[in-house]
Amino acid sequence: MNESIVRALSGIVYIALLLGATLYSPISFMALFGIFMLIAITEFCRLVDLKYIVPIIIGTAFFGLFVFIIPNNSFSGNLMPSLGSVLISILLLEDLFSTRPSAQKNEIVKYAQLIGYVILPFILIIKLSIFSLHNSGHHIGEIYAPIIVIGSFIIIWTNDTFAYIVGKAIGKHKLFERISPKKTIEGFLGGMVFAIAAGYILSIYFDVLSPIHWMASAVILVIFGTLGDLVESKFKRAAGVKDSGNIMPGHGGILDRLDSIIFAIPFLFLYYQIIHYVS
Repeated sequence: MNESIVRALSGIVYIALLLGATLYSPISFMALFGIFMLIAITEFCRLVDLKYIVPIIIGTAFFGLFVFIIPNNSFSGNLMPSLGSVLISILLLEDLFSTRPSAQKNEIVKYAQLIGYVILPFILIIKLSIFSLHNSGHHIGEIYAPIIVIGSFIIIWTNDTFAYIVGKAIGKHKLFERISPKKTIEGFLGGMVFAIAAGYILSIYFDVLSPIHWMASAVILVIFGTLGDLVESKFKRAAGVKDSGNIMPGHGGILDRLDSIIFAIPFLFLYYQIIHYVS
């Protein structure tokens, strides 16, 4: 079968599965992203040369702890995982932009990256769908409202599509040639403009966020999503592989498909926490 057709069919199945599980129920949503997380853990372990068993146990334990045990409206349930993930992301960005030769990472560093770069972002994606209800300042319950998660994916997909189209059409200046030779500044800016427009359109139909916050979310997702794509590219270059896995024909692995959003989500989640506490 033609490679383009295989890629298109694989992408359609992926999008249908993601949207279907997210919209169907919180159980199907959590189950799907729990499975995605476990697959991403195995892919990350292959990239950094870790054995799978302990990372999978850690991932399962963190998932159970932060999704089912620690309350979502608590400091430890929200800010701890987001701040921890943001810290690891900043360290990965420092390594990304460093011109020094990459040093051999010990297992402590690899496990820290596993937790902050892979495990916690998947947990934060699930937490984004849970809205806490308050009455007179008191927490009275939670509801499942996955539109911010779906909206985040729509913004990421919009950015990826138009960054490619604009970059292909008029891209001349390389964004970060050392890691990703095909990305251009023009493509990045084009993707940003259309992603912000997508954020505004989402605000018209879904008033869970104001237009300003939807568009700010788009800016956060584009900037950190692009950086996330570069971070994963550096992991793959260090490992000497083209894709993180082969679970999706024509697309590679789960990390290849979700690298942008899992890197951006901790920053987006922290932004929502800040506007929640100051509003």
